[in-house]
Amino acid sequence: MNLKAESYAFLEDVRGATRGGATDRVVDALRQAIVSLELQPGEVLDKQALCERLGVSRFPVSEALSRLQAEGLVEIRPQSGTSVARIRLADVRENLFLRRALEAEAVRALAPVIDPATLDLLKRNLRYQKAATAAGDRAGFHALDIAFHELLFSALGFERVKATVDSARKGLDRIRQLLATKRRQSVTYKEHEAVVAALEAGDGKAAAAAMIAHLDEVMEELLAFAANRPEVFADSTAPVETIKKRPPGKTGTRRKKSGT
Repeated sequence: MNLKAESYAFLEDVRGATRGGATDRVVDALRQAIVSLELQPGEVLDKQALCERLGVSRFPVSEALSRLQAEGLVEIRPQSGTSVARIRLADVRENLFLRRALEAEAVRALAPVIDPATLDLLKRNLRYQKAATAAGDRAGFHALDIAFHELLFSALGFERVKATVDSARKGLDRIRQLLATKRRQSVTYKEHEAVVAALEAGDGKAAAAAMIAHLDEVMEELLAFAANRPEVFADSTAPVETIKKRPPGKTGTRRKKSGT
């Protein structure tokens, strides 16, 4: 195995997997590595090394990269090679906009009718969130965060709304990993706690306000992060103050790519 293939040590050989075809397994492996940031935004991908590490021929890898390009996770440029796509701030803003609108209305509608069993599940989830934060368990907290929001939509019972929010959430997975500091986890826990308190009180207006405050805080942290780490983003050239004031749908001039 060459040195570049060894640098992909976090990827497992997919030949022994039983689920799906070779291309599907490669897609799953690479998607997970990109979302978890083991493969960094802008990182050049070596197809031959990926083949060696994953234990497959070039065809499944090429097909998998094409699929991931369609998902916006990979960029394939004929003259420059293939790389992990940088995060588009415009996409993040749109996904947060969707979540803000739908999740605020979800908890507003749920508050007057929420049942004790759902409240118990939410409170148990909060206890686990608190424990994961104290233990520094980033992966565990991330899973609990997702489960918290899924509990809300499962209780609401609107499957199409749930699917839309789930799609928007997946579009935010990489940035959520970048912002997943212990401080952010602690703040998220408190923000979730405020949502549950409002739901328990049957106060839809307060629940919606708490959810909006939670997602707005995430956006504020994202903008500050984008100002400090522009290399992670495909469209982060403006100062944070300018980005905040720009109307939805307006982005800055696309940052010129390097040869990676």
